[in-house]
Amino acid sequence: MLGFIIRRDYSVMRRANNWEAPRWLRAYVISATRAGDGWLWYAMGLAILLFGGDDRFLALGAAGTAAVLSVLLFLGLKRSTGRRRPCQIEPHCWATLLPPDQFSFPSGHTMTAFAVAVPLLLFYPTLAVGLLFCALSIAMSRILLGMHFLSDVIAGALIGAGLGYLGFLAFVG
Repeated sequence: MLGFIIRRDYSVMRRANNWEAPRWLRAYVISATRAGDGWLWYAMGLAILLFGGDDRFLALGAAGTAAVLSVLLFLGLKRSTGRRRPCQIEPHCWATLLPPDQFSFPSGHTMTAFAVAVPLLLFYPTLAVGLLFCALSIAMSRILLGMHFLSDVIAGALIGAGLGYLGFLAFVG
């Protein structure tokens, strides 16, 4: 099974690293990754603080707790797995961004995006499409920029969503 995952990861990596994406898509992907650096979530937090209604403090507490746990967990996982990034294995044809750290597994951007998006969409279901669009855009950008393998992003999304759900339960239960 692990061999299958690694073969798939390398196949996707080669396609992403050698694909000359259209200019508009390059700009979108870089913008999505930069949004995942944190400023999008801070802006969303401010909007919820101002317009989030009676549950705003619970929602922000759940999302903030999940985000902090996500960062702590992905830092530990990255150090323990030590997986090299795709851009360290094979050069990317157009992306020149520097990775925020040296290890690939799991995707911290993706983990945090889902850790924040899940509790917020549970508190504010009308925002679900937008929140999931943001989280999925960040996840996709990490693969297309050669920062992560597909399995890094899938694991990050699953772990982040789980942390987000636990954060939600901690603040509503």
